[in-house]
Amino acid sequence: MKFNSKWFKKRWVSYTIATCSAVVLYMLLSHFSVILDGINSIFGYIKPVVVGCVIAYIFDPLSKLFETSIYKKLKSEKTRWKLSVATAIIVIIAAVVLLFVALIPQIVDSITTFASNIGSYVESSQKLIEQFEKAHSNGILSSEFSGLANIVNKVLENIGSLFTDNMEGIVNSSVSAGKNVFDIVISFILAIYLLLDKRRIINGISRLMELILKEKTYKNSGEFFDKCNKILIRYISFDIIDGLIVGVVNAIYMLIAGLPYAVLISVIVGITNLAPTFGPIVGAVIGGFILVLVNPWYALWFLVFTIILQTVDGYILKPRLFGESLGVSPLMILISIILGGRLFGVVGILLAIPFAAIFDFIWKDFILKKLEERKAKRYNI
Repeated sequence: MKFNSKWFKKRWVSYTIATCSAVVLYMLLSHFSVILDGINSIFGYIKPVVVGCVIAYIFDPLSKLFETSIYKKLKSEKTRWKLSVATAIIVIIAAVVLLFVALIPQIVDSITTFASNIGSYVESSQKLIEQFEKAHSNGILSSEFSGLANIVNKVLENIGSLFTDNMEGIVNSSVSAGKNVFDIVISFILAIYLLLDKRRIINGISRLMELILKEKTYKNSGEFFDKCNKILIRYISFDIIDGLIVGVVNAIYMLIAGLPYAVLISVIVGITNLAPTFGPIVGAVIGGFILVLVNPWYALWFLVFTIILQTVDGYILKPRLFGESLGVSPLMILISIILGGRLFGVVGILLAIPFAAIFDFIWKDFILKKLEERKAKRYNI
């Protein structure tokens, strides 16, 4: 039985569809938390598969690079692709191992030192505030500063007790995180198989879509997914490079300036820099907070350098890396970050810009074009 498009031209059908759509939308929004809980429970079962697909997606560009550069002279396509996948896996594993060997001991040492010295840091900060309060006791703002000093002292006391009382809980949560190793291993193995069978999987999906969709729709969908893939890959790869550069430059500055916890703070700055707009602010606040407990002057020099670094990153480095391919308005980026963070947490924040770019591309290349075509037909242009 074929669906007759003439039904849409009847007014009562349009009203019925609009009413049903409004009811469905209202039900979805009013029960959104329940729906999210259901999605999360389902995701718990298929998490290794999803993570495996993500790993395969991230490994794919590097495999393509090796295929077109190192192994391009090999005649057998299957052999060329298998060697490319194997090389990509070896390179990434080696890079991760070297990173862990170089950074993890220093990060653990920094965290241990900071946790053991948190009491003395709090005491020295309280003494500094008391000295400042005594020096300005006869000033105009003495009463206001006294109240502010009491608030700061209470905050510092709470921070000290938080670290000392909850260190055991922090260690236990770190140990329990090791239970996810099995899922990660399964996901990694699945990613390898997905990469090796990539062409067969894509061909199967392509044939299925060609069978289901009309020729024009099939062609448009292919162009759409290709464009989305380019946007995502370009953003993820250059965002990682940008975060790495910012973290390394920050570490070099802190080591030259003799600031403590250089590795720990630089790793935090590099990772938080991956998140758009608010990420650098979070990294600066965390780094400044750690340093202000040691010495307020350290925090001041760190924050001054962070402002300079983020200015250079925002106006010079990122435009050169990303170019104009992700030209999305600041308002759309902000809305995407808020919605992505509320709906999908950290992942939603990290991928806010590429998905905003994809939505912008859909709006300009599909929706606006359709509207122009309808307008042209209506007025016989």
